[in-house]
Order: sequence, then structure tokens, then C-alpha cells
Amino acid sequence: MLRAGHSSEEAETIAISALGFIAGDAELLPRFLAITGIEASSIREAAREPGFLAGVLDFLLAHEPSLMRFATETGAEPASIAEARRMLANGNDRFEAST
Repeated sequence: MLRAGHSSEEAETIAISALGFIAGDAELLPRFLAITGIEASSIREAAREPGFLAGVLDFLLAHEPSLMRFATETGAEPASIAEARRMLANGNDRFEAST
């Protein structure tokens, strides 16, 4: 799926695929909605918000069994999913230092 040097558009494609994976799973979707506080009817609207797609990948990356199942079903390397996360809005691993 995502290889080094690829675009943020490809990272978004992976995240959208992950959202479809979550939405199609009877166990994951309720958990995702509960954790995010989003109602099912609001997902499309929420998906337009900055950081939402990164949050979708955060959700998968936080639960290894779901991550591995998504990776297997899509033919992706789990590391490429983490790389996609870093390429999305608010996806870098750097944090502001307090002064």
C-alpha cells in the first residue's frame, strides 16, 4: 500500500479504507463510536474535520488484533499504516516542549 516517499493523498486513502473496515465490523464500529463520541449519523461530517482520518488510524494502531486483521485484509504492512498515520494532519511524532 503506502511506501516511503508517497503522498498524503495515499495516506488519506488508507485511512478512508480503514474507516470502511471499521464501519463494516459489528464489533469495532460501536467501540469506535463510543471512544470518539461521534454518532453514526455524523461520521461523514466528522470525516471532513482536520485530524479525523488520523484518529481513525490511531484507533486501529491502538488495538493490534484489529490492526493485523485490517493489514491482512488489505494486503498492507502494519508499518505502512503507521507511516500513513504520520503523514496525515497532526500525525508527526514530535511534541511541543513546555517552556
